Amino acid sequence: MPHVIVKLYAGRTDEQKQRIADEITQALMKAAGSSEGSISVGIEDVVPDAWTTSVYEPDIAAKADTIFKKPGYTPA
Repeated sequence: MPHVIVKLYAGRTDEQKQRIADEITQALMKAAGSSEGSISVGIEDVVPDAWTTSVYEPDIAAKADTIFKKPGYTPA
């Protein structure tokens, strides 16, 4: 039962978000052998000024041991 939460800078259209969800679903079906009906994908908009405090610090820095694709940046 994979559930993926994607956090992005605000501004993507619903069509773009749907394409992201569709692509993630296909990748999980292929890589994890999950069935389409078992996958859910949430997409959360984040304003740029809040990225460090609401995403980077709690979801990336604080959980570094769970990050398999590390970002190529550090917040200013």
